[in-house]
Amino acid sequence: MNILVFFFFLLLLIIFILYISRYKQTKLPEQFCYETQFEEKNNPDVDTINWDLHRNRLKKFGRSQYKGLTFFVSSDNKIYYLSEDGDKFYC
Repeated sequence: MNILVFFFFLLLLIIFILYISRYKQTKLPEQFCYETQFEEKNNPDVDTINWDLHRNRLKKFGRSQYKGLTFFVSSDNKIYYLSEDGDKFYC
């Protein structure tokens, strides 16, 4: 009987430790999140899927990477990206 109680508490302890370790892994430190957001806003070469951030970076820097493609703003304010062959495709 005592051995069953011991194993039961040991099992509860293992489950608790696994739960705590999983919780710590999924929670990001606030400083890391702030630095990542700052870098995204101020670096047009960082890929993003946020349309508003992409538009703001195009206005500010004249280029922005969005969903794996780098978009540019031409001298007459048209937005384009380059193909693999170097051809310009206007949006």
